[in-house]
Amino acid sequence: MNGLHLTADLYDCGNSALLLDQPALAALCEAEVARVGLSAVSHCWHAFPASPAGPGGITGVVLLAESHLAIHTWPERAGVTLDVYVCNFGADNSLRAERLLQALLAAFAPRRQQCQRLQRGTQPEPGGA
Repeated sequence: MNGLHLTADLYDCGNSALLLDQPALAALCEAEVARVGLSAVSHCWHAFPASPAGPGGITGVVLLAESHLAIHTWPERAGVTLDVYVCNFGADNSLRAERLLQALLAAFAPRRQQCQRLQRGTQPEPGGA
């Protein structure tokens, strides 16, 4: 169960078009997953309709052999939430996760961001040494 969980809350994103363009966002995420050496196994994307609060955002997930990338855009707030989790079963994928997050940060160009890093599964396995 050992892994790395990265989250990022992005504010005042400079690339506002990406917050609304589901095909472009999906293509970006899937290309960056491949570029950093992670393995996409499936994906699901949903664009929300506009409402009185503003334009609709996008929710998406890229399922990885190593775990997942989840993304939610908030165009009415010029914001994005990102969630990258990789397990390290068989190989340490931490650097790949870090590179994926950095690529997405660069693509959205936030003026402000709050990033968190959590090591998961640090307890010894039952019966393990």
